[in-house]
Amino acid sequence: MINKIDILAIGVHPDDIELGCAGTIVKHIGLGFSVGALDLTQGELGTRGTPELRLQEAVAAAVIMDLKFRENLNFEDGFVSADNKEYQMELIKRIRKYQPKIVLCNAIRDRHPDHSRASSLVSNACFLAGLPKVKTVYQDEEQVAWRPKQVLHYIQWNPIKPDFVIDISKQIETKVLAVKAYKSQFFNSNSDEKTTPISSQQFIDSVSNRASDLGMLIDVDFAEGFTSDKLIGLDNLDSLL
Repeated sequence: MINKIDILAIGVHPDDIELGCAGTIVKHIGLGFSVGALDLTQGELGTRGTPELRLQEAVAAAVIMDLKFRENLNFEDGFVSADNKEYQMELIKRIRKYQPKIVLCNAIRDRHPDHSRASSLVSNACFLAGLPKVKTVYQDEEQVAWRPKQVLHYIQWNPIKPDFVIDISKQIETKVLAVKAYKSQFFNSNSDEKTTPISSQQFIDSVSNRASDLGMLIDVDFAEGFTSDKLIGLDNLDSLL
């Protein structure tokens, strides 16, 4: 069964999507786009929290962003590989099921090795999903080939130069709320769990600060940045800010 959507957001860990592209997601949902999400792992190797708690937090964040659906593929945290055929085939099945026009996924290079590996995994799966001779069956139905028009990578920890940025000035508050849904991971003054690089007040402040820095590049208050697997084309010059 095909459940077509416009945008499929993918993150290797629950909270990657919120940190990288929640503002863009919320903006496009507001414009009438249908958006769904896939988390590749449960984030089970995370220092803080538990997989069960992360799942609850992911559901809460999905409600804040108003996602059409959110699914966890239960890949092995810490060992995601771009060349893992089993993982590729599972992703191909979802790409063909949802037939997104655009895929948003992890950064091409980042502090966490899973991020760049997941970035390549998704790019590879999006290409292979368009090959008719790669056969897949999902829920007892043979699937047809489908390749998204664009695969875009959001920016995470590393300050990668974006190919373009999206104005999220009106969505920044919702983005921060979605990030803060992960109370086990980020700054929580009531938590007695071990401190990590992302659990400080400084890190939670950096979510808005990063968006402010990117917004400054295009003379708006807040923005999110992306890199693209291929050249971005415009229909006309009026599309430029």
